[in-house]
Amino acid sequence: MQQIGTVWASLDRRKQFIVAGAVALVFLGVLVMSRIATAPSMTLLYAGLESGAAGDIVRSLDQRGVPYEIRGGSIYVTGAQRDELRMTLASEGLPANSNRGYELLDSLSGFGTTSQMFDAAYWRAKEGELARTIVGSAHVSQARVHIANGSSNPFQRSVAPTASVYLVASGAQITGEQAKAIRFLVASAVSGLAPENVTVVDSNGTVIGAQETAVAADTADDKARQLREKVLRLVEARVGAGNAVVEISVDTVTETESIRERRFDPKGRVAISTDVEERSDSARNQSADVTVASNLPDGDGAGGDESNSNATQTRERVNYEVSETELEVHRAPGAIKRLTVAVLVNGVRTVDATGAESFQPMPQSELDALEELVASAVGFDAERGDVITLKSLDLPAIEPQGTLVSASIWQRIHLDAMSLIQMMVLALVSLVLGLFVIRPILTKSAAPALLPAAPLPEVGPAPYLTGEIATGDTQEFTSLPDPAQPSVPAIGSVRGEDPVDRLRAMIGDKQEETVEILRSWLEDGEEKV
Repeated sequence: MQQIGTVWASLDRRKQFIVAGAVALVFLGVLVMSRIATAPSMTLLYAGLESGAAGDIVRSLDQRGVPYEIRGGSIYVTGAQRDELRMTLASEGLPANSNRGYELLDSLSGFGTTSQMFDAAYWRAKEGELARTIVGSAHVSQARVHIANGSSNPFQRSVAPTASVYLVASGAQITGEQAKAIRFLVASAVSGLAPENVTVVDSNGTVIGAQETAVAADTADDKARQLREKVLRLVEARVGAGNAVVEISVDTVTETESIRERRFDPKGRVAISTDVEERSDSARNQSADVTVASNLPDGDGAGGDESNSNATQTRERVNYEVSETELEVHRAPGAIKRLTVAVLVNGVRTVDATGAESFQPMPQSELDALEELVASAVGFDAERGDVITLKSLDLPAIEPQGTLVSASIWQRIHLDAMSLIQMMVLALVSLVLGLFVIRPILTKSAAPALLPAAPLPEVGPAPYLTGEIATGDTQEFTSLPDPAQPSVPAIGSVRGEDPVDRLRAMIGDKQEETVEILRSWLEDGEEKV
């Protein structure tokens, strides 16, 4: 501390101001950087809320005295309190969702509620519940659902309900597959609603997935994509990833066809009933001459020849049923009419002794085996006219542009990068101020100065440097030998040369020895004091 006071007293007023300002600046920088480094890191609490819901969140945070920051439409809180605040606010029903669901029915009372009021509240609740479910997807930030249900008018034919869905994407645009899933979700939740009667519109006013796409659920492109994935997965299992290209073309039936056929087989008959009819006839005949006497009761004509006849007839009727075959075939649009498969596989590259690279296609036996596997995977039918083409050609290797995505080192270390950067900046500022501001000033202040031309008292038996500069023709500055002190060679002045300049030159050449001598003088002076 005494040495610091001595150095401070040896400085002039300008250097003292510079040193004081540098110390104050270093202290202020350390204080500010420490404040920044120790400040809690703010993390996202909620974002994308409506104005009313965001105001309720801010009011609740103010009541709890929780520090927060508002950046645009996002609310940030300290990372240690984020999860706890989300649970606490959720228990209070915050953030409030504008799409109210079945809780609308809780406010209805049986007294004074008409059937029309209940129906309106029910459909509002249905729309709110569907909107909540859709917003639960990571791809959708906001959703509105409108259902147009037909009125129950007894004099009106039944009207099929329709619906429309308005979506605001959270990042990338909503794809056709996602819109298709939302369409089926809404159609399944509303009784009597068909998926083709649901329209999905995005925030740009574009209809996602046209109605024609909704009707033909499995189009030719969808079937081709499914078959392509199967074949590609099968082929790459043998040749490796990136060594195969698969293209499939599917020709589907676009018209409805109904075939009804009825056939009879005369050889195939079955007796279903048998009728037997018997008929018996009996007749009696008398032969005699017709005279007057035969007409008298006692005449001769009373007697004559007689004949009797009996006839029996049997008839059998058998009823047969002829076998009948009735065939009815309905072919709806979308059935596969013809299938074309093209598979391109890579060969093998070899390097000979000279270093030349050559290409060898895949053997024909392996190509035949792959062709059989592909035919089984796609359901090959030769009668239908399906074609499979499998070739082995050279596929050039294309280097990917850019750099591969890899995990950051900060993600592996699990440190707060912002806090680490703040600490590094704090250390750098302190180091710069200490090395380039304070150290040069203290180094200059400790530079040796000329002592007054007065002999120092001798301490101990050893001789010491007299420090006298003689004036006159013979000027001499000598140093007596002292084993405890570094020796300085004698300075013999030349006539006409300034001894002070020669002393400065000597000090410049022997800086280390001069500093040691001056330090020993200071220590001797402090002991005497």
